[in-house]
Amino acid sequence: MSQFIHILPVITVLIAAVALMFMSMYTDKFSVKTYIGVSSIVLVAALIFVFIPFGESFSIKPYNSVFNNVLIFDTFSNFFYVLLIGGTLLTLLIGEHYFQHRDYFKGEFFSILLFALFGMMILANANELITAYIALEIASFSVYIMVGYNSEDSRRVEAIFKYLVLGSFIGAFYLLGVVLVYEATQTTNLTEISNFISTTNLSDAPLLYIGLTLILFTFLFKISAFPFQQWVLDVYRGAPMIITAFMASTFKIAIFSFFLRAMLQDLQAIVNFWDSIIYVVIVLTLVFGTWLAVSQKLVKRMLAASSIVHTGYLLLGFIAIGQNMDAAYSVVFYLIAYLLSALGSFGLVSHIISETKVRVTYDDFKGLAHERPFLAAMMTVFMFSLAGIPSTIGFMGKFYVFTEAIHAGYIALAILAIIATFVSVYYYFKLIAMMYFYPTKGECVSNDFNDKRVSTYAIAFLAIITVVGGIGSAIVFFIPVLNIDTLINLTQVSIQSLFIK
Repeated sequence: MSQFIHILPVITVLIAAVALMFMSMYTDKFSVKTYIGVSSIVLVAALIFVFIPFGESFSIKPYNSVFNNVLIFDTFSNFFYVLLIGGTLLTLLIGEHYFQHRDYFKGEFFSILLFALFGMMILANANELITAYIALEIASFSVYIMVGYNSEDSRRVEAIFKYLVLGSFIGAFYLLGVVLVYEATQTTNLTEISNFISTTNLSDAPLLYIGLTLILFTFLFKISAFPFQQWVLDVYRGAPMIITAFMASTFKIAIFSFFLRAMLQDLQAIVNFWDSIIYVVIVLTLVFGTWLAVSQKLVKRMLAASSIVHTGYLLLGFIAIGQNMDAAYSVVFYLIAYLLSALGSFGLVSHIISETKVRVTYDDFKGLAHERPFLAAMMTVFMFSLAGIPSTIGFMGKFYVFTEAIHAGYIALAILAIIATFVSVYYYFKLIAMMYFYPTKGECVSNDFNDKRVSTYAIAFLAIITVVGGIGSAIVFFIPVLNIDTLINLTQVSIQSLFIK
């Protein structure tokens, strides 16, 4: 029975995805609001199942005769379940008004969203390369469909075509890498690959390094690191705004969950082999991403470009893991900080434009603070967090990552990342200046706009957590769950579960 409890969240999401698919056959009987409600209830139930063993240190391979050692359920995957399910639930709640005011959102969309979540959850459990590929493709193909879901926007054709073609191309790299790894080790199971690494003279296994390098390219593409970032601006621009929020936050976290597991649990002995590659990638990702973000005039494209810069920060934590295992904690903490800030900022833009398409450029946001001060205040919080301003969780995330990078000896990279952070103040604060220091544009005035709805409260919740995550230890120390030290401890327990034998 204890084994069943650990797989219950995944089963719940899968059954719900299939059920919603059948519900979508009866378009006349169910409204979009009904689908949002059913999906939200299912995700809350899945979260409850996740919290049953949450915080415990465990690592099991349930029903081994069925799964054949390809899935591991542990505190690490359980921790990422909370982030993935929570991110998907918040995407639904934030997009509640957006979904209802877009005719192209039908019942099957919510089924596809849950199938994407199912793939991401399996990816967090994957202990075998083919299983990870299947999980990644389930999630990726679901995202491909959602990217092209806006039938009212001609840009969707370019977005989905570019993402699908490039995604399929990089998927071929992954499969080729798996073939080479199998040729070298005679297995695709990560545990067995780890045993091979520990018992073999690796100078006689060049195919292993080549294969893993090809798989690394897939990782870099999915997280939009240089030189695989070319798809980001066009795909994010053509996708529905709320899907952009989902891709930039929740989907990216799922990618990190698998590769972080592989690096820490199975490939730790050889991870330094890629240091020089990752070093160059970090430099170019930070520089190129910053240049793109500074040069954008559309707020959506600016946020998309800035997500590339944040990928550089995360990779900075990754490269530090080879020299300092504590850097893994900073990477996971930064993923949490970025999830809150990115989902909040992208989601707030979708909330603002849910009944209009006017708010697109920086100029369109002029005077928003005079017209809707509550929304402007929340956007300011998210911009502060993305820029790494003190008293936000984004600052704490950057502080931990930069500190661990310095401890690992990557001082030059840390300085470059700090410079990129200072530059980011320009393009984030530019939006804040537009909202507070300019009069409202006449065509953007919406006096009849009602902000008393679910999406407003969901965004407000994110804004509060973003601030509490930065000052929680000082202000709300009496509430353990909001204490930064508690969050760090949970992160440490989840990482340590990877080494349970």
